Amino acid sequence: MKLNILAFAAHPDDIELSCAGTLAKHAEMGENVGIIDLTEGEMGTRGTPKIRLEEAAASADVLGLKIRENLGFEDAFFKNDLPHQKEIVKKIRQYQPDIILANAVSDRHPDHARASELISESVFLAGLKKFETVDDNGKAQTAYRPSKVYHYIQSLPIIPDFVVDVSDQWQKKMKSIKAFDSQFYKQDSNEPETYISSPRFMKMIEARAMEFGQIIGVDYAEGFTVERYLGVKDLNGLI
Repeated sequence: MKLNILAFAAHPDDIELSCAGTLAKHAEMGENVGIIDLTEGEMGTRGTPKIRLEEAAASADVLGLKIRENLGFEDAFFKNDLPHQKEIVKKIRQYQPDIILANAVSDRHPDHARASELISESVFLAGLKKFETVDDNGKAQTAYRPSKVYHYIQSLPIIPDFVVDVSDQWQKKMKSIKAFDSQFYKQDSNEPETYISSPRFMKMIEARAMEFGQIIGVDYAEGFTVERYLGVKDLNGLI
């Protein structure tokens, strides 16, 4: 299956908190959209890897994804090295996305920036004919490099290069976040409190989306940064 958009995330729930509205919007437009999580989030304080996988599947249904996979990299300890790059390249060549979304270039959690670099370098390697990979059936894969790589914004405030109006998808985004029931605020929870389980954290997520939205005159928006200049055919395409 060829995907229009393939979003990579260091952990399950990275996408939901950052750009789920954008993915839902494109899925509603009839495009093929997918997520590949690098780790199972096994170092997280709350929940278990099994629970996180179940939550990720539930969120995928909410967002209308065509695929959601988990590469099983070691949470907090995966590297931007050849073995991990090869696994990413295999997925890029398998799904041949037009657009790739990746973690924030800088963030509070070191996995996020590391994943950002891993994805960016793997995108380049995926286009090299002499960088050889094989699919799950042992067949040689064809070189393929998508031309568009965008990085979603996570916990740390980063000035976006562009924002996407997700006002109509906001409730769906929030439902996808709430699918990760083990991770976020619940009044009757006996789990230890974490940075993301505080009710203040969810207020920050909404406030940032409202701020990005206000800038372009809509209710909610999600922000992204780019690796190269954006181009438009004419000024009529801008909000």
